[in-house]
Amino acid sequence: MCANIGVADGPGKNSVIKMARNPYSTWFRWRITQNQSAGVSFILLGFSEYPDLQGPLFLVFLTIYTITVLGNLGMIIVLHMYSGLHWLRDVFLHHLSLVDFCYSSVVTPKLLENLIVEDRSISFAGCVSQFFFACVCVVTETFMLAAMAYDRFVAVCNPLLYTVAMSSKLCSLLVAACYFWGMLCSFVFIYYLLTLNFCGTKVINNFVCEHSAIVAVSCSDPYVSQLSIVIFAIFDEISSLGIVFTSYVFIFFTVMRMPSTAGRYKAFSTCASHLTAIAIFHGPILFLYCVPTTKSSWLLVKIASIFYTVVVPMLNPLIYSLRNKDVKQAARRLINSQLSCHKS
Repeated sequence: MCANIGVADGPGKNSVIKMARNPYSTWFRWRITQNQSAGVSFILLGFSEYPDLQGPLFLVFLTIYTITVLGNLGMIIVLHMYSGLHWLRDVFLHHLSLVDFCYSSVVTPKLLENLIVEDRSISFAGCVSQFFFACVCVVTETFMLAAMAYDRFVAVCNPLLYTVAMSSKLCSLLVAACYFWGMLCSFVFIYYLLTLNFCGTKVINNFVCEHSAIVAVSCSDPYVSQLSIVIFAIFDEISSLGIVFTSYVFIFFTVMRMPSTAGRYKAFSTCASHLTAIAIFHGPILFLYCVPTTKSSWLLVKIASIFYTVVVPMLNPLIYSLRNKDVKQAARRLINSQLSCHKS
């Protein structure tokens, strides 16, 4: 095998004890060390085939990242400082902004670096780590949006029982479940990814370390690793979109039975921001699965990847802040309080 290293001089007594206590974490570290010692590294091509666009693209992505950081951190600050907002909407928007901030921070800095430096290499450990944290954020946001759809269903279809049905305990469990499932999926993907062997320097025709790009340059059969991510990806998309679709079907029929036009408009307007966020998040992901992996489609793949990894985290706080009356009012109060402090 390309990265096969002997272990005749195995770990000492203390290391053996630690390995027995925590074999999985030790195995992960050993596999990364094994591939690293073989000199494994990757080169992220990104948009290097367009040298004249490196400068403009850097400025565009830097602007997007700045707006993303300010928007999501600003949303978190506003939601944290003003408890007058609805508690459930507060906690879900808070964690959605947190996930978007982390997601963008995992991917965008490396993208910006590769646009201004000639050395576009990334270590095996760095590539695997980027994939792990990006995967955690993607899966977590997928089910966070599904949980928010269930919240809208309860709020519209059972408004009188809303505070009982959506208790603080249930909200906390839903948020924790989203993070737990995101980390579980990522650990499963990493486990099978680290069973592969890698050798030398491999070229990845993308700006981010994605699972399919990593396994494509492995020196061993990636069938099991690819099968695992396909199964989990299909389950995640079907289950999350199933929750969203079912929730909004009930919402639609409930709203259409409302006697007043104003009531229907108000109910639909409260769901508009959430539906917009779902569309811009799942659309590019579903598009990527439908695009054939031919040379002519690589540019479309990169554009779609840019959209859901860089652009979507910027759009979410803008969508919710522009369409959510409570968030806009809280933001105005925060700005006015800061201005009054400066004047005084």
